[in-house]
Amino acid sequence: MSTAAARPTNVRWIVLLALSFVSFIAYTQRLNFSVSADSMMSELHISNAQMGWVFACYTWGYALFQLPGGLLGEAVGFRRSILWSAVLWTVMTFLTGLLPGTLFRTSATIIGGLAGIRFLLGVTQAPLYPITSGVIANWFPPARWAFPNAFGSTALTLGAAVTPLVVAPMLVSIGWRACFYVTSLLPLAGALIWWWLGRDRPQDHPQVNRAELELIDAGRDSGPRPPSRRTWLALLRNRDTLLLSLAYLADNYVFYIFTDWFPTYLKQERNFSITEGGVLASLPFISGAIAASLGGEVCDRLCKRIGPRWGCRIPAVFGLTMVAVLLVAGAYAVNPYVSAVLLALCFASTQLTEGAFWAAQTYVSGRHTATGCGVMNTGGNLGGVISSPIVGALSQYMGWLPALLSGVFSTLLAATLWLFIRADRPFRD
Repeated sequence: MSTAAARPTNVRWIVLLALSFVSFIAYTQRLNFSVSADSMMSELHISNAQMGWVFACYTWGYALFQLPGGLLGEAVGFRRSILWSAVLWTVMTFLTGLLPGTLFRTSATIIGGLAGIRFLLGVTQAPLYPITSGVIANWFPPARWAFPNAFGSTALTLGAAVTPLVVAPMLVSIGWRACFYVTSLLPLAGALIWWWLGRDRPQDHPQVNRAELELIDAGRDSGPRPPSRRTWLALLRNRDTLLLSLAYLADNYVFYIFTDWFPTYLKQERNFSITEGGVLASLPFISGAIAASLGGEVCDRLCKRIGPRWGCRIPAVFGLTMVAVLLVAGAYAVNPYVSAVLLALCFASTQLTEGAFWAAQTYVSGRHTATGCGVMNTGGNLGGVISSPIVGALSQYMGWLPALLSGVFSTLLAATLWLFIRADRPFRD
């Protein structure tokens, strides 16, 4: 056999790029609403507190359907589930621009209609990340799980970074409704690329050679097993899954401050224009994209050297501690540009922990990674359910300083919980 024939193909990285492109697009569909929120509130006469509940409705749909989304992916196939989810994002995003102020005319129907559309967008986006972890568990060897998961976080934060840069000028030139019409076309492109390049398992892909299959299977106990009611009930009772879910909830409280409220904060509190605020609103996500991949690589190296318990724990605790420090510094900074930079680094610190969270849950879940990560991400996104209305109400009635500082306690709680998480104790069913 020739050396070239024995060399592993790199199809797993192509599949990861296709999957990450879908993540990139998913966050354009989430952040276009946040960037447009202030313009929508002005035209539709919606207050911060009311918009907080609209934001929360997206997160309710997203959180409640994490576990069903993971089960769906394992039951009907990852490739098919992502395809149809992405198609439905197009529908929900288009309706966001079309219905408020046209079919929905009264205050109650505008807020209720927006809440319903955002809830359904959350439902249709919910399967993506449990399925992403399932695809990564199938396509990468166990010692290489943190970086691909973190790379997916890099892609989503790049999507979040690009969105303010694109949407803010569009708000000025063509208005918020047209922004939703234009961005609604992106998921169709993502769906087609994923269907073309992606497969559920490397064995299903015609371009994967035997050497790559052997590389992927190195150190693997056995393949995925179809989920059962007993499986996910046992995962719900698993100690480390529950601790990871609670820690991820506390971490995501701050994450949702940025994804839902940061563009509005820059305009209302720091008095930036729409276009300048759009540029500054991209800073957290640009820095977060770098930090996510860096954190994943560090986590993988530490897991290989000292094992997954401390290999996942060290970057998570460090990152979460820095979130608390930088959130206080950014909130109190007098200069608005210094504040924007410090808060961008704060968000980057949340992304530094992403690889550790998803790798730890993958280690714990084993053959049931999509289901286990669905459980963790359900808990994690309840942080947004709590954060969005609390931050909206605090910003309206008490000001933006207490609204931002409300995230300090949650991140310190998450750092503390990580001291009790044992990623080296795999779930047994």
